[in-house]
Amino acid sequence: AVVSTQSTGSDMSIADVVFVLGPPGAGKGTQCSNIKEEFGYIHLSAGDLLRAEQAAGSDDGELIADYIKNGLIVPIEITIKLLEKAIVNSGCRKVLIDGFPRDMANLAGWEGAMEGKMHTQFMLYFDCYEEECLRRAMARNQNRADDNPESFRKRIHTYSTSTTAVLNEFKARGLLMRINANGTPDEVWKETKQLFL
Repeated sequence: AVVSTQSTGSDMSIADVVFVLGPPGAGKGTQCSNIKEEFGYIHLSAGDLLRAEQAAGSDDGELIADYIKNGLIVPIEITIKLLEKAIVNSGCRKVLIDGFPRDMANLAGWEGAMEGKMHTQFMLYFDCYEEECLRRAMARNQNRADDNPESFRKRIHTYSTSTTAVLNEFKARGLLMRINANGTPDEVWKETKQLFL
């Protein structure tokens, strides 16, 4: 099942969703914060929700920890459950989902579970060179277990191999909005905000 991309579909849905992808270090979080402030979207990071669940010590926490540590994609059922809960609890109809869907299984799982509930606006893709992403990730030093060079390379490899099919699917649907994310945050924002005006 495919979520309707027609504007009439959003009248019956819980929320209008913009998916956001880009390699680690591409600046997704920075640009999502800008979109949130200027256009009233809520910003949900799939990774942040998974890390919060891990820290909360839930039944799924240990499993999530192992997947994240090894640069692997967490089972879709867990991610969808956390995303839906966060969207419903927010009460907001305009949603950015950062870092999801990472592969075709994610997309199929989301569309199967969210048919009639969520309306997909488009996929926002921040395209950034690997060298620039690595420089940014090492500079931010957030003390994340997956921000060391070895884990970062695993994340880039997993990202690159898993997201290609998803990006091609959104492109085929006419819903892929690609942004050059190699510039400064202000330069990237200037291009990004045009999509929301």
